Amino acid sequence: MHRSRIGVVLIDHPEDRYEAAATFWAAALGAPRVHPDGPPEDDPYESLPSLGGTNLELQRTGAGTAPRVHIAIETDDVAAETTRLVGLGATVREHRSEGYTILDDPGGMVFCVVPVQTADFAEHATVWP
Repeated sequence: MHRSRIGVVLIDHPEDRYEAAATFWAAALGAPRVHPDGPPEDDPYESLPSLGGTNLELQRTGAGTAPRVHIAIETDDVAAETTRLVGLGATVREHRSEGYTILDDPGGMVFCVVPVQTADFAEHATVWP
C-alpha cells in the first residue's frame, strides 16, 4: 500500500527565457519570488502561491527544453507509484539518481513522480492498494 497526489505544478522555462517568465508569473499572481533552496543562480526552482493545497513553482530548465507546464505526483513510494502509472499507460523517460522518475502520459505529456514534498500530503493523498 502506498499514497500519492498531485503535489506540484511546475512552469518550466529554459535559461534564456527564465528571468522574464519568472518576473511575469510573480507579477501576474501578485507574489514574491522565493528561492527555497538557495540563491537564484544555484536554485532551479522558485515558489509561487499554492493552488488549493497544490504547490505552484517555476523551474529553470536546460537549453533546448521547450517552455511547458508539468505536474509532479508526490508519493511515499516512488517505485510503487511509477509501477502503478506505467500499468495505466505511462512510459518512463528516466529514473533520476535524485530519487524521482520522469514519465510521459499516453498523450506524450511529461510529468514526474517525486518523494513527498508538501506538509499536508497525508491529509490529501489517495491510498492505493
